[in-house]
Amino acid sequence: MSRIKDAFDKKKAFIPFITGGDPSLEVTKSLLLAMQDAGADLIEVGIPFSDPIAEGPVIQEADERALTGGCTTDKLFDAMKEIKEEMQIPRVFMTYINAIYTYGVERFMKRCVECGMCGVIVPDMPYEEKEELAGMCRKYGVELVSLIAPTSHERIAMIAKEAEGFLYCVSSLGVTGVRSKITTDIGKMIGQVRKVTDIPCAVGFGIATPEQAKEMAEISDGVIVGSAIVKIIAEHGEECVPYVEEYVRGMKEAILSISG
Repeated sequence: MSRIKDAFDKKKAFIPFITGGDPSLEVTKSLLLAMQDAGADLIEVGIPFSDPIAEGPVIQEADERALTGGCTTDKLFDAMKEIKEEMQIPRVFMTYINAIYTYGVERFMKRCVECGMCGVIVPDMPYEEKEELAGMCRKYGVELVSLIAPTSHERIAMIAKEAEGFLYCVSSLGVTGVRSKITTDIGKMIGQVRKVTDIPCAVGFGIATPEQAKEMAEISDGVIVGSAIVKIIAEHGEECVPYVEEYVRGMKEAILSISG
């Protein structure tokens, strides 16, 4: 079993997202360790990028803060390597295809292994073009996490058959950001996946409250939260760690309350 799948073994997973280097790389390292202590099962780390087309204003602003603060892909890799031995839970990068091409696909995957990163999520990579990365991911044992969206329809089975690690189920149309209500029939999406594979399905985009987390966890294998955490980081800056830790602990407890 892969380290990513281990995160879902016999439990509902809570998966927080933060943008690397926001507000600084030192805080990013502290946040990762604090979220692990608070019960996170898997963590997504966004590589700051100037044109993050899947992200809403909250994460776009985090990318700008990180880039303005001097965060680069190399510096983020170095930071991940510095805490590699302290991290018991898997970490994956969320990034964009151009960022990987610019860095060099093989060089990128090599550095993922060196730094203990288990997977990569690339939201702007079409399924039909995934072999551009998949071969090098296989060579280095980095899992390429696939996404399905409310508009995927008949493509869901095709994507799910070849999915690795877990399947990222996008809850709502549009970019990332907190939603007051999630109206997509997530249960139907996951039902289509279940017809072809037993890969874990985690739901992301729009989830912010314990009630929403519980609702999504009832029908999936895990819950992903990004913008709500990044808003806490934006509000408290360098002092954000205890506030994020408290939030993650609360969200994990909400999920556990329905999975016991």
